Amino acid sequence: KSWVSPPLEETGYSSFDLCSNNSKDDPYTGLLNMSGMLGQYVHLFGEKLVRRRPLKPREESESHVAHLNTFDLVVLGVGRILRPGVYILAGKVAKFIAGPATVICFLVAGLSTMLSGLYYAELGAQVARSGSVYFYSYVTMGQLHAFITGWNSILSLVIGTARVAKAWSYIFDRLIGNHISQVLQEAFPLHMPSFLATYADVFALGLVLLMTVLVLGVHESALVTKVSTGLSLLVLSLIILSGFMKGDLHNWQLTEQDYTLATAGSNDTSRLGPLGSGGFAPFGFEGILRGAALCFYIFFGVHIIATKGEEALTPHRSIPLGIVISLFVCFLAYFGVSAAVTLMVPYYQIHPYNPLPQAILHSWGALAGYVVAVGTLCALTSRLHSAVCRMPKLIYEMAEDGLLFRGLTRIHACAHNRVKSIMAAGILAGVMALLFNFTDLVDLMSIGTLLSYTLVAFSVLGLLVIFPLESAPEAGTSNPLKSLCNPISTTPTRKSGQIVCGCAFLLVLLLTILSLLLALWPSRVFSGDPGFTAGAVLLLLLIAGITAIIWRQPQNPSPLPFRVPALPVLPVLSIFVNVYLMMQLSSVIWAEFGIWNAVGFAIYFGYGIRHSLEEKRDPQPPASTSQTLHEHTPSAESS
Repeated sequence: KSWVSPPLEETGYSSFDLCSNNSKDDPYTGLLNMSGMLGQYVHLFGEKLVRRRPLKPREESESHVAHLNTFDLVVLGVGRILRPGVYILAGKVAKFIAGPATVICFLVAGLSTMLSGLYYAELGAQVARSGSVYFYSYVTMGQLHAFITGWNSILSLVIGTARVAKAWSYIFDRLIGNHISQVLQEAFPLHMPSFLATYADVFALGLVLLMTVLVLGVHESALVTKVSTGLSLLVLSLIILSGFMKGDLHNWQLTEQDYTLATAGSNDTSRLGPLGSGGFAPFGFEGILRGAALCFYIFFGVHIIATKGEEALTPHRSIPLGIVISLFVCFLAYFGVSAAVTLMVPYYQIHPYNPLPQAILHSWGALAGYVVAVGTLCALTSRLHSAVCRMPKLIYEMAEDGLLFRGLTRIHACAHNRVKSIMAAGILAGVMALLFNFTDLVDLMSIGTLLSYTLVAFSVLGLLVIFPLESAPEAGTSNPLKSLCNPISTTPTRKSGQIVCGCAFLLVLLLTILSLLLALWPSRVFSGDPGFTAGAVLLLLLIAGITAIIWRQPQNPSPLPFRVPALPVLPVLSIFVNVYLMMQLSSVIWAEFGIWNAVGFAIYFGYGIRHSLEEKRDPQPPASTSQTLHEHTPSAESS
């Protein structure tokens, strides 16, 4: 059927009925008929947005043998989460945003990421098959949800690659005396400082394109991943040990007098960052939240553990433990690095693009600084290779489903790799490395990561009430309020599913309004301003009431390897934290993020919705009326 409209005869109206009222007693019948047709169109269009990817039978040869224990999952998670980007991020956040309280920023980001990791674990348990988060979203929540998740995951992967190339460029440029940046500033200046970098980083573009060409002939190997992780841990360990050996606690208690002395003793005061109020948190609680929003992306990748449910020996135990332990190990590394840097160098003197070698140089001398810089470049090189290898996989998967252009699924006849997907991802990452500065890339990746975490928390709320397709309507619920607070059925029904989905959407709206209120006018809310305080209290009461309604609804009784505890409170709390931290990012980043998603929606509504594989199949029931997913998992398809 055409997605634009159903055949006219299926609506019960004739073309004469719709165009003429002469044969009708009621002059408004034609208008009512047109309204009915419009309702049909809207209903059919809405069903297309929630079509699920069916789980197909697969061959026995495709099945995975469970072999991963908790330690294996921890190694996998640490290898994916631990990012060389911290080499620059720690200095940037410490100098301009949070000061020594950068360590608290990593703590806040790590705790919220841990909650999101648990949601990923339950989402994977619903399917119990290895696959991407995009695949899980498509199977459980429907097409539009999956496209938004996949499109923003592509953003995170592409920006992650561009960010590594940018970090490589900055550190190498600093190592040779800033000659590259000086030449590029004169040759390729950009005159849009609010949106773009001050100059076009042709060197970073060349790095990405060179690695893309290399990846066309070489697949990602486990050895490269292990080398990258090992070098990163070695460099970070040296920094942390140096911080404890050469650090000075006075650098966490700096005053205006110290700043004055630094200004008087410096020949170039332009390199000094702002003092703020001094002390451990010189930019206050607002700076900590702003820094936490930026630090979120550094923990991106924890979902890789949740996608290994089929290969884990004891998924109900090892997956949540693997997520928690991996995040804790990476948090210790990031905490140690940020603490070491701020202990060795006053935060306002930290170099924003080369903090670790500068800190070592400040404490141990030039030779040690060069050794750390070279080690950092080696770690970044192997990480860049891994990042370029991972980018095309999701693009290829979405194109194979028809949500992106099918030309991206071309496989090279000789090399047997995804040549079009690799080239598209490499060009996109290279352009971003060329035009954007490191801070903007971090901001964009953070907002994309926060949105992904919000979507997965929303998914967990929606999956509370998956009910059988053949479930009978709930009887005896003539009183709507009674069905909200005291449902008769003890198992999920169509009505309870509609209630939970409606309440979940309303919760997101109210939490967004509350986050805006607290982000834009925090002083008025907490100072006792009658209007703002009353508004915040009213929003909190509404949120609590709607959460209670969701809690009262019958939940899916099917056993799963893992369930998130304290439902639905934890997902609601996670959504609020994620949305509130998103509000800490600048309007420029929101504009750039909006442009990215506008392009994505144009592709989806202009191409994907009409060319998806689901459009060629028989209409599927929407996610909210699906059967319990774990009942279908023996025939699940690996992504």
